[in-house]
Amino acid sequence: MDNKEIAIVIGRIREYVKSVENPFIDRTIHKVDPFKVLVACILSLRTKDELTARKAPELFHIADTPEKMAALDEERIARTIYPVGFYRNKAATLRNIARTLLSDYGGRVPGSIEELVKLKGVGRKTANLVVSVAFKKPAICVDTHVHRIMNRLGYVHTKTPDKTELELRKKLPVRYWISINNLLVRFGKKVCTPVSPRCSECVVHKYCRRVGVSRMR
Repeated sequence: MDNKEIAIVIGRIREYVKSVENPFIDRTIHKVDPFKVLVACILSLRTKDELTARKAPELFHIADTPEKMAALDEERIARTIYPVGFYRNKAATLRNIARTLLSDYGGRVPGSIEELVKLKGVGRKTANLVVSVAFKKPAICVDTHVHRIMNRLGYVHTKTPDKTELELRKKLPVRYWISINNLLVRFGKKVCTPVSPRCSECVVHKYCRRVGVSRMR
């Protein structure tokens, strides 16, 4: 698949997902606050979006700044965010990040991927999402949906999300970097599902190589 085709594919997906609800991080005012975006990203890992949408505001009610988060004990954070996935580990991570932001970054979330991944518990997926959503800088957040769909389309041929990110940085036009995660997350949940995708109702089936697809609807 070349860039002429990917432009058509992204355009059709963009039109299709207009009726599909945005993920929590993309549809709230939290995106104007880098710290809230970072916290919400960490809460969302291995957690359903509906639960993140419920628990993040509860946490922000008691701790919406690094100063307030660092002042809480881990047990209070854990109780507040329960039952998000790995809630105790995330409570420790959030408190540690808040303290590091205060000690090393003047209480501000850094705006680069290179600095964000230095924070314990922050991987490239989270760093890219924070940079693109909170700072509006070109970055490619590759989660399971982006990794799966880009490989299924035949646009990249990679084994891991990190390698997918590297390939997309080389190949995908920069104008799509910020929006690609939002578009493919919504499309991946609705149509291009992990198992038995809905190929019969897919708006880009004509262009898809269906790499790795053994069953479809």
